[in-house]
Amino acid sequence: MGEQPIFTCNAHVFHIDPKTKRTWITASSKAIAVSFFYDSSRNLYRIISVEGSKAVINSTITPNMTFTQTSQKFGQWSDVRANTVYGLGFASEAELGKFIVKFQEVKEATKDALNKASANGNSAAASANASPITARASANSGDIFESGNLEPPLAPANPIPTTCKTDSPSHNISETNANNLTNELKQLSINNSSSSDGTVTSTTEQQLKYENERLKHALAQSSANAKKWEIELATLKSNNLRLTSALQESTANVDEWKRQLHSYKEENQRLKLRYQDLEASAKSVGGTAVTAATAGVANELTEELRREIVSLKSRIEGLESELMNQEVELKAANKSLKDKQNDPMLKQMTNLCSQFNAQISELSGIHKEMEKLIQAQHKST
Repeated sequence: MGEQPIFTCNAHVFHIDPKTKRTWITASSKAIAVSFFYDSSRNLYRIISVEGSKAVINSTITPNMTFTQTSQKFGQWSDVRANTVYGLGFASEAELGKFIVKFQEVKEATKDALNKASANGNSAAASANASPITARASANSGDIFESGNLEPPLAPANPIPTTCKTDSPSHNISETNANNLTNELKQLSINNSSSSDGTVTSTTEQQLKYENERLKHALAQSSANAKKWEIELATLKSNNLRLTSALQESTANVDEWKRQLHSYKEENQRLKLRYQDLEASAKSVGGTAVTAATAGVANELTEELRREIVSLKSRIEGLESELMNQEVELKAANKSLKDKQNDPMLKQMTNLCSQFNAQISELSGIHKEMEKLIQAQHKST
């Protein structure tokens, strides 16, 4: 069957610095899968983690191994075969607890397998679990370094995702995170002032530089997000101004059309009166036996007036229809403008811009404080 995975979780992986044996080196660029594997053919348990094509953890579990929880979300164990100490940073204390429980189960299973192999004379399993290297590891596990005395690394720049489902890391620095960074800086400053060991001083300086770079990155991302929101807010304001201008122009057009319609109605009324006067004149001329030429001229004028009246009526009807359409559009534009002015999104974006500006100012203050601490560190050394 070969090796089969029996448990998987997500965590940031760290290795102990082989030079100082005091600081952690980041082994994974992000939280990656860390799995327990069981080899049924040799009764072996291993912890394996791979990022890309690189194996960042390859640790065979022995009965003498101990997993130590050094903080709320961080734990470590020593592997003498690999000549290193592995550290894991989890997203929550619950995830760390699950890993500890599984580690203890696998450790006990390894111990039982070793006992059974020794009792049954199974040389293959015994040699795998009780090799000279393992024996030397159990006898000299404290010769390389004392894993229980190591401090957990600072929290990584990106949040550690959980096992089942993760949210993408946010680029915004909240007020709580800023306060946490301030507290860490104060604690590092206290440790630095009370330390007389050159190695510890160097470690503190490295941690300060790491926090300084992390804060610069977060500040740049917050500034970029603030600029993006400011651009979107400016776009909304520009759209609002264009809508207001279009509404004002539409209102002016409606007023002009009303004025023209009133003028056409007056002209129509004037032509009607003229037509009535001409009809009366025509009747008067007929009663007095006017000549045929005079009657023809009157009839011609009458027909011309009728055509002009029909044309004006048609134009008036078209203008009235267009006026009604413009009034409908004006009402719709007024409603849209009111909705835009009462849009909660616009108010929310304005508030977010104010919050971003406040956070950027706060982060700038923390950044200056970190630079002062680093300068003080250099002067003291």
